[in-house]
This record gives sequence, C-alpha cells and structure tokens, in this order.
Amino acid sequence: MTSRISTSRRRALLGALFAAAALTLGGLPAHATDHLKVGIMSGPEEEILAVVKQVAAKEGLDLELVTFSDYVLPNEALNSGELDANAFQHVPYLENQIKTRGYKIVAIGNTIVTPIGAYSHKVKSLEELPDGAKIGIPNDPTNGGRALLLFQAKGLIKLRDGVGLLPTPLDVTENPKHLSFVELDAAQLARALDDVDAAVINTNYALEAGLDPVKDAIAIEARENNPYANVIAVRASDKDKPVFQKLVRAYESPEVAKFLEERFKGSTLAAW
Repeated sequence: MTSRISTSRRRALLGALFAAAALTLGGLPAHATDHLKVGIMSGPEEEILAVVKQVAAKEGLDLELVTFSDYVLPNEALNSGELDANAFQHVPYLENQIKTRGYKIVAIGNTIVTPIGAYSHKVKSLEELPDGAKIGIPNDPTNGGRALLLFQAKGLIKLRDGVGLLPTPLDVTENPKHLSFVELDAAQLARALDDVDAAVINTNYALEAGLDPVKDAIAIEARENNPYANVIAVRASDKDKPVFQKLVRAYESPEVAKFLEERFKGSTLAAW
C-alpha cells in the first residue's frame, strides 16, 4: 500500500535535496548564476584561489578549480576549450607560449608576483659557490632566462647585450667562477638540490617543497618593478565577456590582498 505525499511535504523534500546538492558542489549561494573552470598550479596557488572562490561566490560566480603540476598543460587546456581561464603564469611566459605555440589567449588582469630565488643545500651564500659550481635552472625559455638574469644582477655572470628577458646559457659572455648551468624541468629543481650546488626555483615549487623564499633563498629577485607579474588568461574570443570581469574583481580584492600578506609574508605579493 502506498501513501500520498502532500504538496507541502514534497516541496520540503525537494528543498532538502537541492540544499544537499548545493553543499556537494561547494556550498554555492542561491544567487550563483555563472560558472567558470579555472586552471591553476597545485600547491600555494590552490590556497589563494580558495579565497578567490569565496569572494567570487558573493558575486554569483562559481569557480571550479582545476589543478596542474607543470606549466605546459594549463595553456593547452585553455586554448582547446577544456578551461574557461587560467591563473598561473607571468607575462613573459604567456607571450612566449603565444609566439611559439600560436595560442589565441590573452591576459585580462594581474594576480601575484613571486620573486624567483636561488637555493642551496651546500652553501649559505652566492659568494661561497666554488669554481665550476653546478647551477640548476628551469628549462623553459622565460624562467631559465629569469634565472640567468638573477645571477647577472648579483654580479656572478654577464650576459650579451640586448638579450632582454630571454637569455640562454649561450648568451653568457663573462663567467669568472666558470659556473655550469644545468637546465631541468622547473618542477624537479627542488628535488635536485642535493645533486647541484644551487638551483633557481620558482616560488610556487619552493613553497611546495617547504622552502621559505624570504628566509631560505641565498639570492632573490628584486620585488620592485618586477616584470614577472602573473596574470589571469582567457581565450581572446572571451575577453570582453562580463563574467570574466567578475573573476578579475574577485582576485584583485581586499580579501585576497590581506590573505597574501598574512599567509606568505613577503614571498608572494599582490600585483594589482
């Protein structure tokens, strides 16, 4: 024998189901109307985007965060339509990716600056590096160039005039300590510290490895006028859609700026 459920009871049950579904999807507010899939790097950037997600929800924007462990895939996924946006790369890297891979993606807002640093398990300063020291640097053109520019800024090498932001080891014209630059995948450099005399490591990977850029780096990039601001990128065809301005506003918000200051204490800075 079956019993009929009253209209009021049915509505109450449906309301409970919808509430449970909302919690399953991350506790979306009832006014959330927009949804974006955003690619980020695993590690510290997940913490930052968790705050961005909370701020975005107040504007009716639901962010689905997709994490990656290397720098190549997020732009491929964005260009192919698997993502709506990504927030992981600095401007020189994006420009190089567009030039070499033909991606039709553009930057629509700034996020953070993470000054790159040199780290070592063997010496406590650049001055202690022995003659012929082996230095690990990222193997992508922009971050590898960034590492060489850091060593030039600290007076250890000199680079050919006019190389801009993309020097390679072949552009080293003066090298008094005969340093040997070993190009490795950026994600592997922290794990390679026992095999080299020093390594230049992107801040996201340094933090993920338990390194403190402020306390542990034996050399670090200048914070002022740093050209390596990270950006939010979208497909060029989407850049004028209002929903992406919601994303930019959520990232460039006082809540996120406060989180960066309190959580990273100078190793990761707001770039807006």
